[in-house]
Amino acid sequence: MELPMDSCNLLDSCGFFRKYQSSQSAACNAFIQDYCHGDKQDKCKRKEFRRLQGEPAPDNMLPVGGLLPDIL
Repeated sequence: MELPMDSCNLLDSCGFFRKYQSSQSAACNAFIQDYCHGDKQDKCKRKEFRRLQGEPAPDNMLPVGGLLPDIL
């Protein structure tokens, strides 16, 4: 899959993107559109987590900071 030019530079190592990019969930798709490919990339709590903790956020952590239940 070819990514838009303005996509997040961390997508290759982002567990949320890798796990949910093919999800049928409208919510996941909206987060990916807004935070992975859109204008909210600088507001992504996953990026902030990585910067502060020095390691990637859990795969089920949403770009807004909450945790997704393992039902999707």
